[in-house]
Amino acid sequence: MSADERRESVIRAAITEFARGGYSATSTEAIAKRVGVSQPYLFRLFPNKQAMFLAAAERCLVETRQVFEKAAEGLEGQEALHAMAGAYQKLIVVDSDKLQMQMQMCAAVAAAEAAGDHAFGESVRAGWVELFDSVNLLLGADLGEATQFLAYGMLVNTLSSLGFPAGHRIWSGFYDSAQPVA
Repeated sequence: MSADERRESVIRAAITEFARGGYSATSTEAIAKRVGVSQPYLFRLFPNKQAMFLAAAERCLVETRQVFEKAAEGLEGQEALHAMAGAYQKLIVVDSDKLQMQMQMCAAVAAAEAAGDHAFGESVRAGWVELFDSVNLLLGADLGEATQFLAYGMLVNTLSSLGFPAGHRIWSGFYDSAQPVA
C-alpha cells in the first residue's frame, strides 16, 4: 500500500474509533490496530492524535456535504430539501459512524474550548461553514431554509443518538422525508 492509501485507511479507521470512543478515550493504538500498522507508523502519516481527529472530522463533513449535493442534483426548492433529508436519514442508518462522529466533533470542540484551546475547533468550524454554505446554495440561497434544514438535522442527530426508534411519536413533527429509516 502507498502512503496515500495508508493515510486513507487511517482516516477511515479514525472515523470509526473516534465515533465510538470520542476524542479523549480513543487511543492512537486502537486506530493503528484497526488499520493493521504499528503506532509509530501512524505518526509518519500524521503528526499527532489531534491531526488524526481533525482529518477524520473533515472527511466526515465533506462526505456528508457530498451526500446532500448528490441528492439535490438537478432539483430545486422543496424537492431538493426533501431529497437531501431522505438521503441524510439513509446515510446515518447505513453509516452510523458518520452520525456518531458528528456528535463527537461537537463534544471534542466544546471540551477544547472549555479548556481554553480555541484553535482546536477552527478547522471543524470551517468544515461546518462549508457544509452550511453548500446547503444554502442547494436550497436556493435561502438562509432561513438552510438554517432550518441544518437545525432539524442536528435534532435528527440528537434523537437518533438517543436511540429513538422509527415510528416513535417524537418524530411526528418531522416531514415525511426526514422520518427515520427503519
